[in-house]
Amino acid sequence: MSDLKTKIIAAVKGDLAAIEAALEDNLNPYFDLVSQVAGHILFAGGKRLRPLLMIQCARLCGHAGNHAARFATIFEYLHAATLLHDDLVDGADMRRGRPVANQVWDNPTAVLTGDFLLARGLSIAADTGLSEVIRVIAGITENMSQGEIRQMERKGDSSLTEAEYLEVIRCKTAVLFEGACRTGALIADAGAERVDALTAYGYHLGIAFQMADDLLDYTQDLAALGKRAGADLREGKLTLPLIHALSRASEADRERMVALLEKPDFCEREFAALVAMLDQYGGIAYTRAQAAEHVAAAKTALGQFAHSRTRETLMDIADYALVRKA
Repeated sequence: MSDLKTKIIAAVKGDLAAIEAALEDNLNPYFDLVSQVAGHILFAGGKRLRPLLMIQCARLCGHAGNHAARFATIFEYLHAATLLHDDLVDGADMRRGRPVANQVWDNPTAVLTGDFLLARGLSIAADTGLSEVIRVIAGITENMSQGEIRQMERKGDSSLTEAEYLEVIRCKTAVLFEGACRTGALIADAGAERVDALTAYGYHLGIAFQMADDLLDYTQDLAALGKRAGADLREGKLTLPLIHALSRASEADRERMVALLEKPDFCEREFAALVAMLDQYGGIAYTRAQAAEHVAAAKTALGQFAHSRTRETLMDIADYALVRKA
């Protein structure tokens, strides 16, 4: 896994530097407080995966313009905005290993900074001069809001189905990956077939990424993950490992799992017992298998593109989504 990560970082080193510069440049003209709050989450060690995907997909389609990094910031701003809002809605206390923004400042400041980042993303989308890109970004913001509302409505609901879970993660995560890849193809003026292929790549990558993230919530600790293991469960969020295990558990074990879902202050021993049950009833293995299927589908979507260093990097990113540890 470390070799794959090192390979990817080496391949995108220049793009990462360009993205970092563009993220900062596009915040500098604004109020100091906005820049401070946005910077608290933007520059706290994120992977920059979404803007990287946009640049790589644009390059795969032959784009050679000078504004790719600036346009790519759209997707990091949108992502950061959702994190600011989600942390407040979920009552989270840690993000990327540091206190959440609304605890460092206050709730109104965090919300309004998130709103600003959403607006900034839309403004930069307008600068592309492409109505289809504006439609993509507007659709992303709409879907992410719907996903958060659906998740909030079903908080703590042990009857949540796998199909309902998939719709939530499509709205909350996959649409941003999908939109980044689609926008890359659009700014490169790619043909419809290539636009659709990269849209499919982004969708399947996004689903796999979120499933892997849901697995990490049960298997990683604060040092690796940047938040407490079991954070989703403490916030009443049912994810695929638990949903699948609940569908297969004995009545007694199902009652034990539901009781923990209703007890956000569970201790480490209780959490360890839950993870053992998820393993026993196949929740962890099933989630890993489903994520692997989406990784395979993402890589298949790249099949129409000729072999190149950029295509290889996108294939590596798909593989990394499944094996990452944070």
